[in-house]
Amino acid sequence: MTTLSRPRVGIACTVAARKRYVAPASLQRLQRVAEVAWLEFEGPSRLSGPPPEDAKLIGRLSGFVPDLDALVVSYGSPRVTDQMMGNAPRLRMIGDTHGDRFAARVDAAAAYRRGITLVDTTNASSGPVAEWALALVLIGLRNAGSHFRRLVGGELLWPDRDALLADPGYLNGELTGKTVGLIAAGNVGQRLIRLLQPFDVSVLVYDPGAPSALAPIFGLELTSLANVMALSDVVVNTAPLTSTTRGMIGTAELSALPPGAVFVNVSRGAVVDTAALIDRLRRGDIIACLDVVEPEPLPVGSPLRSMANVFLSPHIAGVTAACEPRFFDLMVDEVLRFLAGHRAWYPLVPREAR
Repeated sequence: MTTLSRPRVGIACTVAARKRYVAPASLQRLQRVAEVAWLEFEGPSRLSGPPPEDAKLIGRLSGFVPDLDALVVSYGSPRVTDQMMGNAPRLRMIGDTHGDRFAARVDAAAAYRRGITLVDTTNASSGPVAEWALALVLIGLRNAGSHFRRLVGGELLWPDRDALLADPGYLNGELTGKTVGLIAAGNVGQRLIRLLQPFDVSVLVYDPGAPSALAPIFGLELTSLANVMALSDVVVNTAPLTSTTRGMIGTAELSALPPGAVFVNVSRGAVVDTAALIDRLRRGDIIACLDVVEPEPLPVGSPLRSMANVFLSPHIAGVTAACEPRFFDLMVDEVLRFLAGHRAWYPLVPREAR
């Protein structure tokens, strides 16, 4: 009697990352349908920057992949090259649990040529990012950052309640019925749209890559960046950082913001021209709520630290204990889809357009 062999799935990451992100229940789900092999590296559980270019590590990964049907990479893994793929005739799927929705650890062009499915589950943190974006919107509309600064500075607020009548939080404080402009409608943007629905807002979206079907599905308008900036009461940036988006929000775009507008950034600081943002904020008629800045960390002497119309958080939007196991859990979902012959939910894309 012939026994069909089980598919073989390899996982390459640091020992620390495995302990931090891989929940036993998720691993058991994968082990029920596949043989799981581990390639463990030394290093921290989380790190930024490009994958290591270490000949020894590259050699270890090269020797690990030839008999795999699927490969999952994460922190600590070197880049998966065209040569590695060529030496792995069974390899038909590669996933990255922390690729920032881009192909940093995989030669995507080579994988596409070879018909290999690429997925990325960095969107496991999209939920908390969207939640924090909503929180920043509400903080900005209520001018809560300024109130907090004044309160902790020892000021007695509103001894004369009539003074409140000129405050932006009084004049523009409710989200209900406002127009919200989104820059990008990816995983974070779409989750934020769902969170905004109870507030009966109008939603404008600038995203050249968004399919037209999003408009009727979510009841929004796909429009230009100029319209998003000029016609919105609140603008939220969720755009990824690429060569095209770097500095995309500059002097002209920020000048178009109407008085009383709130600008929120939960994506990457470098999408916004920091000097232009500071200049616009100095006019004193808009409020910025920023989870990300450029450079990061924000220099001690930056004017953004002391401006009354700025609320800052230290790049915490997507960092919660609850979301960490989801990175691997969503990847298990994707591997199971692949093994069942289904299409991926979260295809990995190159950072720059092909």
